Amino acid sequence: MNAQEIQTAILAAHRDRFDRHPPVAVGPFHDEDPAYRGAKAACAALGFIEVDAECLGRAWQAMTRRLGRFDASAWPDAPADFGLREFPPQARADAFAPCPVALGLYAVLPDAEWVGRAARAGIPTVQLRFKSDDDAAVAREIDAAIAAVQGTDALLFINDHWRQAIAAGAYGVHLGQEDLDALTADEVQELRTSGLRLGVSTHGYAEMVRADAVSPSYLALGAVFPTTLKKMATAPQGLARLHDYARLMRGYPLVAIGGIDAARLPQALASGVGSIAVVRAFVGADDPEATARMLMAKMHEAPQA
Repeated sequence: MNAQEIQTAILAAHRDRFDRHPPVAVGPFHDEDPAYRGAKAACAALGFIEVDAECLGRAWQAMTRRLGRFDASAWPDAPADFGLREFPPQARADAFAPCPVALGLYAVLPDAEWVGRAARAGIPTVQLRFKSDDDAAVAREIDAAIAAVQGTDALLFINDHWRQAIAAGAYGVHLGQEDLDALTADEVQELRTSGLRLGVSTHGYAEMVRADAVSPSYLALGAVFPTTLKKMATAPQGLARLHDYARLMRGYPLVAIGGIDAARLPQALASGVGSIAVVRAFVGADDPEATARMLMAKMHEAPQA
């Protein structure tokens, strides 16, 4: 089959499976292989951004060579086809400290007071996302958040401020892609040897591959649904992509995030992720504690993938 025939076959097999994303102009091709070219063009037509279309094109190329044939009905989900190292990643020599596979309901919170409310409500995983350029204020808020979870079973992650998190003895730290990219190799090793767990935000295939290179403790996948919390660089991923991401990265604890409320929670959990992150669904509720109990009950009731 030539590249055009492969593109047509992939679109016919998968177009109806995905949420409708506007087509993206296909970027430059770096190989004459028809599976790569056809798949990259098809994925751009399905709305995958350039770096993800390139990543998928290479994965289709590798999958086709591994199978010895092109199969339009398949979708790449073998880690080796994406150049990922051995799974499970926790077995790697450079793996960050492990965390539970199922982190459960995961509340992302603006300050230590909210961290304490969430922990006392029984939410098993909490993240302090405190925004300030004042290092002293950040350190105080991290210390207060650590104090706030004392006497509870909540696992506390600190967003961004990894050096302060190490100094304070937090359970873990969560970094975005830009924060991760800003770290030197020595800083990554410093963070790893501290014993803190590392979670990394991802928004598609290329970022998952990038995050996997440092063998973090967990991956956050999103934004699944539209969210008004902050401006996103990419469109909402949707449930079909979430299912595909979860299959590919199945060796990791996975957290789905972005616009997930009580109605959407069972759909997101059915993808195979072990955790659902909430922000406004908790802090914006009329009764946050009652909402936490309801969301956790829904997680226990939802069928597992």
